[in-house]
Amino acid sequence: MATKVIMPKLSPTMEEGQISRWLKKEGDKVSMGEPLAEIDTDKATMEMQALGNGVLRKILIGEGQSAPLGQLIAVIGEPDEDIASLLSEAPAQPQPAEQKETDVPPPVPDMAPPQPQAKAAAATSRAPAPRPVDNGRQPQTAASDSGRMIVSPLAARMAAEAGIDLRSLQGSGPGGRIIKRDIEEALSQSQAAPAAPSYPRVVETTRFGASAYRDEPASEIRKVIAKRLVTSLGPVPHFFLTTEIEMDRAAEMRRGINALDPDLKISINDVIIKVAATALLQHPQVNASFQDKFVRYYERADVGVAVAIEDGLITPVVRSADQKSLSQIAAEVRELAERARSRRLKPEEYTGATFSISNLGMFGIDEFTAVINPPEGAILAVGAMNAKPVVRDNEIVIRQMMRVTMSCDHRVIDGATGAKFLQTFKKILENPLYLVV
Repeated sequence: MATKVIMPKLSPTMEEGQISRWLKKEGDKVSMGEPLAEIDTDKATMEMQALGNGVLRKILIGEGQSAPLGQLIAVIGEPDEDIASLLSEAPAQPQPAEQKETDVPPPVPDMAPPQPQAKAAAATSRAPAPRPVDNGRQPQTAASDSGRMIVSPLAARMAAEAGIDLRSLQGSGPGGRIIKRDIEEALSQSQAAPAAPSYPRVVETTRFGASAYRDEPASEIRKVIAKRLVTSLGPVPHFFLTTEIEMDRAAEMRRGINALDPDLKISINDVIIKVAATALLQHPQVNASFQDKFVRYYERADVGVAVAIEDGLITPVVRSADQKSLSQIAAEVRELAERARSRRLKPEEYTGATFSISNLGMFGIDEFTAVINPPEGAILAVGAMNAKPVVRDNEIVIRQMMRVTMSCDHRVIDGATGAKFLQTFKKILENPLYLVV
């Protein structure tokens, strides 16, 4: 009996997935539990396993296409089995985001308004002709009959970032379209020579003289970030508390630890994570979240650490950070950040934080406010550590100062509660020996 392959729920926040790559092609034998495809979720690229035995009879969602949870994306069955009734259940699919045509026109000498006939011809040349999903690998020319290159937005962006001349490539997508895997192969074979960026652009002239532009499909993670920010700033009543912290002793402690064992590579951010976790256990009202009809208080300090990745932001979680040493936190943060950037995190590694930290100090940002990641009750924004003149014992001295701002959910945390937490956080960070007493 044929097996339906539906878009699975691979992360707690996932609402739709995008096919990054099919690991099997139509006609290939498939065994239960065998990797079938790679799915781009809102947070990571994960393997989808086959839930039946047989032959991959039909692929309904091509590489680069997205589908909501539970939608039929493929059919596994016996070679001679009638699957017409299953195929009839599949909804009509729009052209995939990865494989949408993006014309890359030749250089335009000027921006003079085109004549009406030219506009019509350009519109006709840009209209993509219907093409079947191509799961094969026969290379085809990357130029259409009109002489324009056809390249997916994602492939164009990757080529621009890597300095790859698109004219040197042959597209393996439908109609000779250059797609993501063509860029990946060029990078792996080291055949691409540095070239001036060649961004896909749509050349239009309006009566207002608007700029030329290019459209790229939003990635799954960018869609989720946009959605969650709307659900955070709107419903969650934020308020903000800022304090300035003297960091000389914390910096000295870090240098001393790294001098003893350079392999530890303790960072200031690792110290901040440890101190925040310690302070959270002393102020359980901050280590909490609002749950509509009740407030949830957490027994452990699971600290989320914001990591910038290509498509946006992800927050890996250091579990029980209050119980871990600085060396354990440092090693764990490095590993989580590395896997976050390569989109290899598991859902349990980036969900369920009780408190988050976002540090932009390494980018030279002195002070900023961060948006709470629901359902957490607070997030700490950490700025740069700078040498500043300050008054100590009626004398002006130079100290390493750092400003932090805590964004608080007022449904959970009151002003005095947040202020007391920051007092404890500041006291420990200015006197890190508190961590061992």
